Amino acid sequence: MKNMNETTKRLVVVGGGESGVGAAVLGKVKGMDVWLTDAGTIAPKYKEMLEKWQIAYEEGHHSEQRCLAADEIVKSPGVPITAPLMVKAQQKNIPIISEIEFAGRYTNAKMVCITGSNGKTTTTMLTYHILKSAGLNVGLAGNVGKSLALQVATVEHDVYVIELSSFQLDNMYEFKANIAVLLNISTATTIRWRTTLRPSSASCRTRAPTTRSSTGRTTP
Repeated sequence: MKNMNETTKRLVVVGGGESGVGAAVLGKVKGMDVWLTDAGTIAPKYKEMLEKWQIAYEEGHHSEQRCLAADEIVKSPGVPITAPLMVKAQQKNIPIISEIEFAGRYTNAKMVCITGSNGKTTTTMLTYHILKSAGLNVGLAGNVGKSLALQVATVEHDVYVIELSSFQLDNMYEFKANIAVLLNISTATTIRWRTTLRPSSASCRTRAPTTRSSTGRTTP
């Protein structure tokens, strides 16, 4: 968990859906200069949220000059790292991170992360239900539930159960799960990678422990 004055940080969030808007709200709460951009149309409920938090945004295009003036970019999972704006940002050595990576900096909560090609949602919902029924202050995030960043910004939990797709695992570097479950990796999952090594490596990054009591699990 970082404790620093980031009021001078220029944060650009690319993508105006659940993940991107959650990251924008967290950036705003932390006092950053936040700009959200989406090449498509932002849904009314997310526009309402951005306006509530007084976050500047645009839709229908990317203002390249403003985007490339960022100190850091939070990329929504639906935005490919090969998109022209992302390529130019990399050429300028602007750090690009995921919403999960960003949110993980600002919480000391325990993270239970579930990934794999099949069965993620069922396993995530079951795990969340078990922990909630046991009386834990638990949040549901990732592919299901609310954005992790939004929850960290507004309703801190002691534990988060997070469903992570392979897209959400992109641009995660320092985030580490306390408990991680890699259910399986199918051949189909490797289609958007050039080799079968990269998705396996991306999924396994969540298994790196943060403490000696941290645990990773795979299923046959």
